[in-house]
Order: sequence, then structure tokens, then C-alpha cells
Amino acid sequence: MKLSPDTLKRLADAGLDPAKLPRHIAIIMDGNGRWAQERGKERVHGHLQGVQSVRSTIEECCRLGIEQLTLYCFSTENWKRPQAEIEFLMGLLKEYLIREREEIMRENIRFTVIGRRDGLADYVLAEMDENIRVSAKNTGMTLCLAINYSGRIELVDAVRHIVAEKSPADTIDEETISNALYTAGMPEPDLLIRTAGEMRISNFLLWQI
Repeated sequence: MKLSPDTLKRLADAGLDPAKLPRHIAIIMDGNGRWAQERGKERVHGHLQGVQSVRSTIEECCRLGIEQLTLYCFSTENWKRPQAEIEFLMGLLKEYLIREREEIMRENIRFTVIGRRDGLADYVLAEMDENIRVSAKNTGMTLCLAINYSGRIELVDAVRHIVAEKSPADTIDEETISNALYTAGMPEPDLLIRTAGEMRISNFLLWQI
């Protein structure tokens, strides 16, 4: 992707070489609820603020010519949260998918999702699928949302796929496994970021990183 003169100047001012920027950035979005609680507000307020941070991050990655951005939005472990918070997050996700559709098309973003569909509400799946459909021919940055995702479950699903294909044991190698993952065909992350100061990887892209 060709960078604008303004972007090139900003990179130069920051001492960054455009040729050395990561192709694929993966982010574990964490700490929204704690951020709100520390300020005496309900956790849902933090999630609302998090949506604004997501938009800013996506816009900046587009400007920098990043090839792919993968955001850890909802893990399989998140189902253990209070039901009211889960329902709020699902509603927020639906609203986000609808509201950002125009921006996705304007920025020429290709939208995709990784994770299991089981358990997600039909109204969320419908908006996910619509964003995937309308953006399928876009040629800009790939925006990948990890929703109902677990790195271990991804590996389990990959093994099940390989077994179902009846692949001979002596032909199974790293490429075989990579091609059976949800992320098949995607570049591996060059940079993993976790917000809120935590150092754990929380079952995210275990094979890929």
C-alpha cells in the first residue's frame, strides 16, 4: 500500500522506517472494565470507551499501510462473565458491526472473523456475515476480529480437520497444521500488543505467535 506524504513525514518525524513496519499486528484488548471501575463507573462504560479506541487504532493502521490487524474481542472464557455483561457486549458488537460497515467500505478494508460460531446470537452472526460479504472484494487492510475465540480450541479444530481429511501421519508437518487453522492464508503476526499492562497471552494465537 502506498503511503501518503503526510504519513511518510509522520513516520520520519518518529524515526520509523516504513519498510520495517509490521505486516500483521495482533492486539489483546484488555482492561476496559477495570478502567471504568477505577473511575467509579460501571464496567459497561469502559466497553463503550473501548469501541472508540478500536476505531482510532483501525484508522491509524490503515494510514500506516498495515496489511492486517487482528483484534481479540471476545474469548471463550468471556462466557463466564455475568449474563448481563455478556448481553451488553453482544449488543455492542452488533451495533459496532452495523455502524462501522460504511467506514469499512470507505477505507477499502476487508473484514473477516476467526473463532467458533457456536453460541453466538443469530443477530450477531447475521451482521458479521454481512460485513464479510460486502467487503470481500476490498483490497486494503484486513481487519480480523477474534470472536468466541480460543487458541487451544483452534488447535483442537485443526486436528479434527486433519483427521477428517484422513491425512497420512508421515505427511503431517507445520504447513499442514497452519493450513487447518482459522488463520489459514493470513500472514503470521509480527507484533502482539496487550493493553492494560498485563503480560499474559490469554490463549490468543498460540500457534501463530
